[in-house]
This record gives sequence, structure tokens and C-alpha cells, in this order.
Amino acid sequence: MTRKIDQFDARLLRELQLDAGLSQRDLAQKIGLSQNACWRRLKALEDDGIIAGRTIRVARHKVELGLVVFVMVRTRHHSTSWLKTFRTHVSSIPDITDFFRIGGDYDYMLKIVTRDMISYDAVYQRLIEAVELESVTSYFAMEAIEEQRPLTIHPHR
Repeated sequence: MTRKIDQFDARLLRELQLDAGLSQRDLAQKIGLSQNACWRRLKALEDDGIIAGRTIRVARHKVELGLVVFVMVRTRHHSTSWLKTFRTHVSSIPDITDFFRIGGDYDYMLKIVTRDMISYDAVYQRLIEAVELESVTSYFAMEAIEEQRPLTIHPHR
């Protein structure tokens, strides 16, 4: 059963997405609850798997990861064994930060974050080495206008 998200849960999730390092006191104050009530909600959201972990966001350019590439993949293979091999292979490439199976003209979309074109080419070569792909099309991001925005959580009515 899915947990009903109310306005306090929605605000708690929003604040944590903006800053997962908030102290319990500051978080409780921001959402208008006592620390104990805030802790109970936080624990319930974690227990229900709604909070799947806590991470930080890294400023890509400060660590020399200035190139973002969206890669569209088309394949003729749709068997369970091929998909398992492809998923395992893609998941083994650390520069691939996001990986989606999609509908439309392509079958998969990957987001690659890396240093530069030479680094991207190494990722590309590794991507195509293990499985047969029909086509691979790359789109290079020129500017990140919005990136890693928090999810908008709507309370259940």
C-alpha cells in the first residue's frame, strides 16, 4: 500500500531534496513540526522506501566534469537475455549517470557526465564493445539551464 503524503510530508521531502544535510531541528522548524513529530515522519518515509537515500550534489565544473551528453540508443534485440547483458554492461560504466528504457524512435536514453570529448569517446567505445546496437546518437549539452531539480511532491487530497 502506498503511503498517503500530506502537506507536512511533502514539505519535508522538498526541504530534504534542497538540503539533505539539514539538522533535525532546522528541518522541523522549516516544516512547522516539533522535532519528535518530524523524526517520526522522517523515519516512516524511510521505512516506506519513499526516501531512498540521502546524497549530495557535486558542482560538476568544480571537479572538471564539464561535458554532459545524452545518448539515444536503438537496438534490434529485445530478448530478456540481451536486455540483462545490456543493463549490466551500461551499469558498469561509471560516467553513465542516468539510464532509461524509453518509448518512441529510440529504445534507451543515457546521460553521460564526463570531463571532455576524449573522455566521452572512451565511454562511447566502451558502450559499443560488449553488445550489438543498431544505432547510437549523441546530443551534447551546451548549457545546463536547470539540473537536478527537486521533485515536486503533491499531498494526497
